[in-house]
Amino acid sequence: MRRAARLRNRPFSTPALNMRNSAEPESVPLSDRQRRALARTPAQCYRHGILQSVPFLLVIIPFGLLFGLVAAEAGMDIFQIMGFSVLVLAGASQFTAVQLISEHAPVILVIVSALAVNLRMAMYSAAMVPWLGGADGPTRAAIAYGLIDQTYAMSIMHYEKNPALSLKQRTSYFFGTATMMCVFWIISTWLGATVGNAIPDDLALDFAVPITFLAMVAPMLRSLPHVAAATVGVILSLAFAGLPSGLGVLLAAPFAMMAGAFLEAWLERRREVRA
Repeated sequence: MRRAARLRNRPFSTPALNMRNSAEPESVPLSDRQRRALARTPAQCYRHGILQSVPFLLVIIPFGLLFGLVAAEAGMDIFQIMGFSVLVLAGASQFTAVQLISEHAPVILVIVSALAVNLRMAMYSAAMVPWLGGADGPTRAAIAYGLIDQTYAMSIMHYEKNPALSLKQRTSYFFGTATMMCVFWIISTWLGATVGNAIPDDLALDFAVPITFLAMVAPMLRSLPHVAAATVGVILSLAFAGLPSGLGVLLAAPFAMMAGAFLEAWLERRREVRA
């Protein structure tokens, strides 16, 4: 009975989303790195987020240049292109929408396809709730605007490594990452739309897409359940590759999360039995 009670009271964890309960950090000694993180003021946390975002510029800038160039070649003017990057702020959805627009697809199909491609943001948002859910309405709205693949990956790793950070420190760090990623995405889009034709044809800018996701995912594979979730996700994404508009990735995601969650629960039960 006591073991059953422990299992009921143990918070459920989803490795693929890293949804940890930040309200109750474990009582473990703080490392020197964690002490330095806790000692930072919100302004220092903001600058720290900016600094840690710098490596991602190596992929954000080529990705933005490529979108600006592709959109211009599709016949869009500079105001339409910049409206896409400022208002939508989602590279994969923007590429999908531009491709469908250039093919003269119905507007409703363009909207639905762009939303489908970016549904992973709903999963990102759910994973961020334990860490940033206590912020006020305007702050949450700003976080939702700046939530992209890179800001999510950097922030969730930072929060998990430093679970005792205050809400102000967390939001400041997030906005630091968002400042670098979003501002340079918009600037590089403008450059791609205006001077993109000067880029040599043999310079393949699309290398930025796979490198971006490898750089985000690799540091997060810190346990066997994480690896299991990623492996199942990759296998099923390849199996569903023939489905339209990135639907295969969306179908693979829940199976990947379940695989990781079940493996983590099984490992936890084994540890309890051995204890």
